[in-house]
Amino acid sequence: MSLTDITDFAEQLARDAGDLIRREREHNTLRTDYKQQTELVTHADLMADEFITNAIRQRFPDHRILSEESMPDLTQAESLDTPLWIVDPIDGTVNYAYGHPQVAVSIAYAERGRVRAGIVHAPFANETFRAIDGQGATLNGAAISHSQCSVPREALFATGFPYTKDALEPLVRRLNTMIHHCRDLRRIGSAALDICWVACGRLDVYYETVSPWDFAAARLIAIEAGASAGHFSTVPDGYPEDLWGQDILVSTPALFEPVQTLLRQASE
Repeated sequence: MSLTDITDFAEQLARDAGDLIRREREHNTLRTDYKQQTELVTHADLMADEFITNAIRQRFPDHRILSEESMPDLTQAESLDTPLWIVDPIDGTVNYAYGHPQVAVSIAYAERGRVRAGIVHAPFANETFRAIDGQGATLNGAAISHSQCSVPREALFATGFPYTKDALEPLVRRLNTMIHHCRDLRRIGSAALDICWVACGRLDVYYETVSPWDFAAARLIAIEAGASAGHFSTVPDGYPEDLWGQDILVSTPALFEPVQTLLRQASE
């Protein structure tokens, strides 16, 4: 099966899952719970996760799945023997629970640790970001590219914060540095959309520490839109860079090195 066929399959899955979670919020009573006592999860997260992962298993029984809700085993990212699907059924669950529209279904497909296809679908905005390795990125079928911002002082940046609050000091230092050197901050609440918004020019910089399901698809979309993606700390030897979530940085190419330097200095 070609990458185009695989991406078409992922896009249809994301759209169908988006319809499901939109219906659940609009027509049914929202049911919520917590995992690890801090992170919100809704019944719709679990329904969408089951829908997506079951469809992948049926179509590709030999492939592996790394999914936030049902299969969050991060060691899957280190195994390179068979293709891997990386799934976030609802990126932006808190937004979803509060009725905010910045919600996305994220599905990525990787081979030997390299993300080859990515879909990020925002059901409430009716926006679908799509990328295939080496073939560019689109939003609702139209080609997208980054903002070309080249001066940190003119940059609009986004980041996020963990639900656990016991290690906030370094994050606050970085935020303080970025606020003093950039135009302003936007707190979107969905890492996948943050990165896609860098890809299409709505933001200039994004940085954060997140899990593979939060960023794998969006990172490819940003790269295929001409943005730069990497890290402001060291990626462990042998770990696939496409799936390493610690200290991610995505930005316009001209901003990458100066912002990387700012964040490294703030982390010292």
